[in-house]
Amino acid sequence: MKQQSYENHTRYHPLQHFIWLPLSLVTLISSIIYAGIAIKNGKFSLNVFLILALVVLSIIAGMLARMNALTVQNRLIRVEEQFRHYVLTNEPIDPRLTLPQLIALRFASDEEFPALAKKAAQNKMNPDEIKKAITYWRADEHRV
Repeated sequence: MKQQSYENHTRYHPLQHFIWLPLSLVTLISSIIYAGIAIKNGKFSLNVFLILALVVLSIIAGMLARMNALTVQNRLIRVEEQFRHYVLTNEPIDPRLTLPQLIALRFASDEEFPALAKKAAQNKMNPDEIKKAITYWRADEHRV
């Protein structure tokens, strides 16, 4: 497996990004067009409504599943990074750090993590700046 770095840390889930999302978009557009044609022709019925409703509900269900998994993942990252900081420094992490900053800091090696966390809090660094400041990348291969 290729060494993870700033340039290649973005992760795509093929079923999510290349199958579910495009098919959802095509299905949604098609069902809206179908409903529009039915309305225009005076043939809008319960069946047309149900098709449109099922498409929208299936997209919402998929989006909620993804959002809920990411919410849990973000909560875990926050706890892990707070704990890692405490283990490394015997001090709590700076409470000024935001969740997006902590998510970015998870890629920092143990050697540079405490100093970078302090710098990120003091300078209000954005997540992209934090990632670019990392010298020794700590791979995260278990993301959702």
